[in-house]
Amino acid sequence: MSATIRVLSDPPQSAPALAGETILESLLQAGVAFPHNCQSGNCGACKCELIDGDTLELPYSEYALSAEERARNLILACRTQVWGDCSVRPLDADEMVLHPSRVMRCRVVDIQELTHDIRGLQLAILSGGPYGFSAGQHARLKFAPGIPERSYSMANVAEQPTLEFHIRQVPRGQASGYVFTNLRVGAEVMVSGPLGNAYWRETHRGPMLAIAGGSGMAPIKSIIETALLDDPTRTIHCYFGVREERDVYLESYLVELGRRHPNLHVQIVLSQPHGPTRRRTGTVAEAVTKDFGLFDGFKAYVAGPPAMVEAAHSKLESKGLAARDIHADAFYSQAEDAFNLR
Repeated sequence: MSATIRVLSDPPQSAPALAGETILESLLQAGVAFPHNCQSGNCGACKCELIDGDTLELPYSEYALSAEERARNLILACRTQVWGDCSVRPLDADEMVLHPSRVMRCRVVDIQELTHDIRGLQLAILSGGPYGFSAGQHARLKFAPGIPERSYSMANVAEQPTLEFHIRQVPRGQASGYVFTNLRVGAEVMVSGPLGNAYWRETHRGPMLAIAGGSGMAPIKSIIETALLDDPTRTIHCYFGVREERDVYLESYLVELGRRHPNLHVQIVLSQPHGPTRRRTGTVAEAVTKDFGLFDGFKAYVAGPPAMVEAAHSKLESKGLAARDIHADAFYSQAEDAFNLR
């Protein structure tokens, strides 16, 4: 049995589907661009509205799709099987930006030690470009045969000729372990993307809130730089949360950026400092909610560990920021990927 999936976008699109395929599988196989990331029901990138149709939902994470959202007929395209004709509407269809998908051969041109457990990679594109993406998106990186692909956010702005990634070492992580022990300047890396919908909304002219946890600074760096290139006077409040002093990085970069752009306000927050500190302490979500009463006119961009992202999302909504104005990207470990928790 075959069916038709209708995507109510501008312009409308459609794709054939076999019974039992997920909506996302069918759309991608037909060449229909649709926001997605983990493809396992944990990130929420493919969230959309089910208008009508015969479908069956597979298990998914409540982080990716809450009960309240499901009550409003929102679904995850990657976890919804097609059993008859159906129609879906992407979220933020008026803001949706889609870039051509690329698979690129790249070369490592620099490796930097950003912290004790984060490495910065600079990659030059050898073939498969040009590579267009929106600030805040990510790509899949393949370092070597036998090493699984992993997702990492671009930290550079799209106009720069080299790609920048921040790789955090994950305990027992195959990909990050390879980067820390085997990857050398001159090595080739396969990069495919872009992916993700937690990107900078360029039509928004109001103030921005940018919250990063750990290596979540990579997409936040890209978003802040891109937004300031668009409007050097834009008001941005950036919060960077890490465990302890040794986890802080890019501080001099942020200070210099703030010197050149007085409307950029940066706060660094330590959640588990070892010994006395002059910095703010506590969780980054708590720091944000202490500093603001309401978030009228704001859009928020959040990236980092799932627990931090979920806490920040909850705190922001409790302060009146609408879910549609919170663009979040949670970073899952290899272990969580392996157990299909992302």
